[in-house]
Amino acid sequence: MHCDGASSGNPGRSGIGVVINLSGENAKEHEKKKEYRLSEYIGIATNNVAEYSALIRGLEKARSLGLKKIKIFLDSELLVRQMNGIYKVKNKNLMPLWIKANNILKEFDDHEIIHVRREMNKEADLLATGAVKKAALL
Repeated sequence: MHCDGASSGNPGRSGIGVVINLSGENAKEHEKKKEYRLSEYIGIATNNVAEYSALIRGLEKARSLGLKKIKIFLDSELLVRQMNGIYKVKNKNLMPLWIKANNILKEFDDHEIIHVRREMNKEADLLATGAVKKAALL
């Protein structure tokens, strides 16, 4: 699963993008669809709130699909380090999001959160920035 959040301004109009690719055991259970994409405008938020929101929405979708194991790819080094317990969450606005994401992760049998360069997260980024641009036109 690839997730990304985007914000035009910090805080500013924000959106999220999620791409869930089903493979292996997960793909067998979902024969009809091999990929799920989410692109949503989330209102005015900081970039970090948008990043966490993308992760949470992605986890909720993965859970609703019945996935038990998940690899999560994020281009936010801060988010990866916080979720992996390397950094503490110091921002009081991020703490409830961190708690929610961790609570959902507990429902999976296995998970891995991996930092990737921005170029490796392009599809999720396009969905997130697309949601922001679409909202700006309304």
